[in-house]
Amino acid sequence: AALKLAKQHRERSHVVAFTNAYHGHSLGSLSVTGNQSYHSEYYGSHNNVSFLPYDGYLGEFDTSILLEKMLSDRSSGMPLPAAVVLETIQGEGGIHVASDEWLQRIQTLCRQHDVLLIIDDIQVGNGRTGEFFSFEKAGLTPDMVCLSKSIGGGLPLSLLLIRPECDVWQPGQHTGTFRGNNLAFVAAEAVLNHWNDASFISGIQDRSETLRTHLSSIVLENSEENWELRGRGMIWGLDVRSGELARKVIDLAFQNGLLLEASGSEDEVLKFMPALNIPEYLLLQGLNLFRDSLNAVLLKPAASKPALVPTKETRNASQGSSMVLS
Repeated sequence: AALKLAKQHRERSHVVAFTNAYHGHSLGSLSVTGNQSYHSEYYGSHNNVSFLPYDGYLGEFDTSILLEKMLSDRSSGMPLPAAVVLETIQGEGGIHVASDEWLQRIQTLCRQHDVLLIIDDIQVGNGRTGEFFSFEKAGLTPDMVCLSKSIGGGLPLSLLLIRPECDVWQPGQHTGTFRGNNLAFVAAEAVLNHWNDASFISGIQDRSETLRTHLSSIVLENSEENWELRGRGMIWGLDVRSGELARKVIDLAFQNGLLLEASGSEDEVLKFMPALNIPEYLLLQGLNLFRDSLNAVLLKPAASKPALVPTKETRNASQGSSMVLS
């Protein structure tokens, strides 16, 4: 919907996306998704899209300079796009976190060249980064924002937020089969009401620190491996540099009752996305299961774990058989 509206509003057909981008599996979304597996001749449409390097893709080089040059040079070979679409933190791409400065430069370039800025907040919005929108920290004011996944509280719901001046659709120009899901609207209202609770917001920061601290200690314990931890809020990725190693850890963790997911171009990044309101004891239990699974794959002895206080809550929870960190 965002791509369709941007092209109609600006009366241009081209779009800029970024390396390692993931924006979905529908026909339009596939065109701006970076992974090579989605770019065969028979799967999806890939016309009128230029992929440029995301922040950090070329090391310390500021890749916004390349976008500036491509937009300003009339011989660059890239048509003036209708929009730039990006994730502030790339989820499926490997938990790559764009700096505030880079994001602000991208927005400035869009404004200078009359290009719309679309933020895909489907995975990293809805409080995942600590604020409701992932771009709040950078102070962005995008033209369109895509929201879905957890906004529906487990029920199917997707939203496109549009600056009023961009809404040029006439009645019936954009329709869909699955519309008016009243139960999903009720669930979404309940989800949004959490943001009226100060303890819910502060709890996200507390759990974020727990994640960062424990995962950082695991990186230090395995310093010889040259792993990298990336993330913010309640989304973190542990880059173990090997898709084969990541798969072994995921499989063993699953046997131990813990669900993990991989991301990155080679599935080399272990992805941590627990529920925003996960109880602290359950978060620690999951992290301990992960550490034990990792050590077992690496043939290391199990690390000592912090004791859990046997409260009524933990006793009741222990009757369950599995938990989810992603």
